[in-house]
Amino acid sequence: MSLINDEMQQLLLNYCEPESDLLKKIDRETNLKVLMPRMISGHYQGRVLSFLSKMISPNRILEIGTFTGYATICLAEGLTTDGIIYTLDKNEELEEMVIRNLAAAPNPEKIRYILGDATQTINDLEETFDLVFIDADKKNNGTYYDQIFDRVRPGGLIIVDNVLWSGKVLKQDQDKGTKNISTFNDKIAADDRVEKLILPIRDGLFIIRKK
Repeated sequence: MSLINDEMQQLLLNYCEPESDLLKKIDRETNLKVLMPRMISGHYQGRVLSFLSKMISPNRILEIGTFTGYATICLAEGLTTDGIIYTLDKNEELEEMVIRNLAAAPNPEKIRYILGDATQTINDLEETFDLVFIDADKKNNGTYYDQIFDRVRPGGLIIVDNVLWSGKVLKQDQDKGTKNISTFNDKIAADDRVEKLILPIRDGLFIIRKK
């Protein structure tokens, strides 16, 4: 999914913060045991998420799409002392692995893992969020965005993954999945309530700042 070659990717890794032993373990286990392991954020993107989180020192984070917990742990690194990250996922098959991974995090007491359909479980959270990371089923990106928008504080960030879709968003003749991505990207581009830019990191990160 990376938009740059392996040599440049290695150079970028050489000049960013290292992975913790826990994150290395999660990455390795995900690649060995889980279907579609490329869905993991990985070292470089994980450091980007951690960096952005630390920049705004969020008190409340919402993550939609836990997968195996890698990005969850990265985002949690920037939380305030009394901060909480809620991470939502519906994949019951990964539950045991996720619980184990999150329990090993440096700050497990700050992490709330909620299993179920995120379009429903979001409604159970009575919080105002400083940072939201959307990395789940791409067809629902717009739904998640609309659900959480009024619950993000002014100046808060919404980050959406996979918005370049391996470069397929450039094609004129797009399949259904790619059209879903392009439709969402157009929706954000037309939203004057936010400032926005796409970072060509891995498969594309949309960074959206609520005015």
